[in-house]
Amino acid sequence: MSAETPDADTYALRSGAVAEIAAPDLPYRPPMPRDYSPRIALIGAGGIAGAHLDAYRAAGWTVAAICNRTLSKAEDRAREFFPDAMVTDDVDRILADTEIDVVDITPHPADRVPIIEAAIEAGKHVLSQKPFVLDLDTGARLADLAQQRGVKLAVNQNGRWAPHMAWMREAVGRGLIGELISVHVSVHWDHGWVRGTPFDEIDDLILYDFAIHWFDFLASLAGNKIETVYAMSVRAAGQGAKAPLLAEALVRMEGGQASLVFDGAASFGPRDTTYISGTAGSLRSAGPDLGSQTVTLDTAQGRARPSLEGTWFNDGFRGAMGELLCSIEEDREPLNGARANLDSLALAFAAIASARERREIAVGEVRRLP
Repeated sequence: MSAETPDADTYALRSGAVAEIAAPDLPYRPPMPRDYSPRIALIGAGGIAGAHLDAYRAAGWTVAAICNRTLSKAEDRAREFFPDAMVTDDVDRILADTEIDVVDITPHPADRVPIIEAAIEAGKHVLSQKPFVLDLDTGARLADLAQQRGVKLAVNQNGRWAPHMAWMREAVGRGLIGELISVHVSVHWDHGWVRGTPFDEIDDLILYDFAIHWFDFLASLAGNKIETVYAMSVRAAGQGAKAPLLAEALVRMEGGQASLVFDGAASFGPRDTTYISGTAGSLRSAGPDLGSQTVTLDTAQGRARPSLEGTWFNDGFRGAMGELLCSIEEDREPLNGARANLDSLALAFAAIASARERREIAVGEVRRLP
């Protein structure tokens, strides 16, 4: 064998024994304010609202009011989670209440924008449900307005505080794997439950409603290194839902790459994996679902396996609101701030346009949801 030819072990990508080392203690858990305990109002008591309220109750926060245009839904939510909360179908009543500091706004994006704007004008700090807005210029305008009025505007990208995502994000942010090279996500699960629901009417269901969590995760890791995206979506053989349940996106980054694969029609053997590589190490997570993930960190020092606590539901919701409350208390921009979230939306919009137009698209070129 010549000096230029790798030996069999190297060529076959075999690896030797790796030393087990202690995992670094990273602040991945949902953030909690030290002393700030505001009165929170929830606007919109639809399906996802239960996860919000359950998380806030577990954190010990006060939800003082619940508003919904169908009053009975607000009454049901209050009865289940916060019996002492005031219930109303009048948004203006919520915004006029000087004792309410923070509003959590959950209606659909088109209905949400005027409520967010009115809340900011009323001097309320706002947590907006995701996806934040349907166009980037509107989102930038709302972020500017919040800054002018001296309030915080954050987005409920709750996947950021799924334990495995949060730990890996902290590891990358602290330079534990050096400079980021690649991010590869692969999710295989049965999303056929959307059949016959309003979700089934969304043509770009996977890339828009579901993948937004991973677009946001990638944006939180790579930031301005992201350049272009090429995406596709397709109906799976035998699927009952109208919306395509298969989608993937290839992302070109400065000095790196990323891929996101979503198999939403995998009826058997669900699996979720993430692999992140850097110049000084790698991270990986794997599990049968998004709530049961093990994480591994590999560096020159050895292999670390952190023991993580919590689950995406509902720690993710507690994290999104907790980060907003901490940012108010510390007078800083929240990690899940609206302005930063525009980078995540720009990636999502470009991916959807790419899947439709079948071409590589520069991130930022598509200004609104296609």
